[in-house]
Amino acid sequence: MLLTAWATLAVLGVYFWTWGMAARARITHRVPAPSMEGPEGFLRAHRVQMNTLEMLPLVLVPLWLCAVFTGDLWAAAGGLVWCVARIMYALGYYRDPAKREKGFILGMLACAMLIGATICGLLVQ
Repeated sequence: MLLTAWATLAVLGVYFWTWGMAARARITHRVPAPSMEGPEGFLRAHRVQMNTLEMLPLVLVPLWLCAVFTGDLWAAAGGLVWCVARIMYALGYYRDPAKREKGFILGMLACAMLIGATICGLLVQ
């Protein structure tokens, strides 16, 4: 479970990075809190943070279940793939929302892999 613990921290680190990028955009574009209206650059950064927050249960729960029922290495690998995918998603979205697709698809595949590996582990039990 040691690798899964590190992968969990990496997932949370990606979320806090998106939070920091949204905070930076709020300052850069002079959008006072709690307003959610502002220039497109601010809106993109805010959407990435909110979308990443929404994805956390979909990655963290299967990550932990996979670690318990399939193994630490598989779970950690899936978690790290999700982190890379989410960074790809964010960087693409910041530039142009149409460029987020590869990161989104890879992230969803990582979640599906974690769920599939958990199911396999449960069936073997």
